[in-house]
Amino acid sequence: MADVEASVRDLVNRDCDCAEHALVQIDLRRKLNLLIEEWKAAGGGDALPDVRGRMRLRAVTKDKPASILVRS
Repeated sequence: MADVEASVRDLVNRDCDCAEHALVQIDLRRKLNLLIEEWKAAGGGDALPDVRGRMRLRAVTKDKPASILVRS
């Protein structure tokens, strides 16, 4: 989904038609929402992961060498 979002963003920035890519993005979001609804209906109550954790990890990996991030 991130690839599709980046593609739409790139097309918009270049002032190109992004209708087809945007429809794909909307379809992916619908599917994701459906999966979340099904998960909740099945009793899922845990907090779902979000992008904040991944962004924190990215910030760490940019500042520190990979050897520090490897767990023993």
